[in-house]
Amino acid sequence: MTKLKLKPSDWKDYIGKELGISDWYEVTQEEINQYGKVVGDMQWIHTDPERAKKESPYGTTIAHGNWVLSIIHPKLLFQLYTSIETRMIVNYGWNKIRFPSPTPVGKRIRLVAKVADVKEVNTGTYDVEMDYKVYVEGEKKPCMAAIKITRYYS
Repeated sequence: MTKLKLKPSDWKDYIGKELGISDWYEVTQEEINQYGKVVGDMQWIHTDPERAKKESPYGTTIAHGNWVLSIIHPKLLFQLYTSIETRMIVNYGWNKIRFPSPTPVGKRIRLVAKVADVKEVNTGTYDVEMDYKVYVEGEKKPCMAAIKITRYYS
């Protein structure tokens, strides 16, 4: 996969285009447990494989939805591009976050990212609206779908 090098003004050239598809990333029980400890959500459906095997409709533990959101940029999206000539990047917000299917521990996931819109909010400052879909390997329905707005400063 070729990693794009993008400065803030380049984003408008990608409106309506797929930025790319990340490599597969394995969802591990250790990472889900660590996340659960950090956020204080140790619910058994995420952290107790034996109980989940017996009682969960999924037959296994599943990742927290917010864990999926939290790894998009550092683990998945940044595989697709590198910011150049960029002074600062700010998380401006999320729109319409959905978790239409579970993210089973032990499976692999990947991101499909599409640039939905770009607005120049000030000279050299751009709001990039991205359509994210995260898929579990072998599944057609995404485990997460969201619109993310990121502000890039030249």
